[in-house]
Amino acid sequence: MAKKEDRFVRTYGQGVLDTVEIFVDRETGVNYLFRSAGNAGGLTPLLDREGRPVITTVFEEEE
Repeated sequence: MAKKEDRFVRTYGQGVLDTVEIFVDRETGVNYLFRSAGNAGGLTPLLDREGRPVITTVFEEEE
C-alpha cells in the first residue's frame, strides 16, 4: 500500500524476473511503463493511439 506522500503509485504489475509495471505520477496523472529483464530495465511514458501520454485522474488511495 502506498503512503500518502509517495509521488508514484504502482497500479499494475506482472512477472517476476521479466516484469512489466505501470506507475502513475500522483501530481500529474501521467502513466509510466517500466519494463525489466534480468539486470536491465527501462522507463517510458505510456502513450495512447495518437501518441499522447495516458493520463489517469488523480485519485485518493483507499485506506
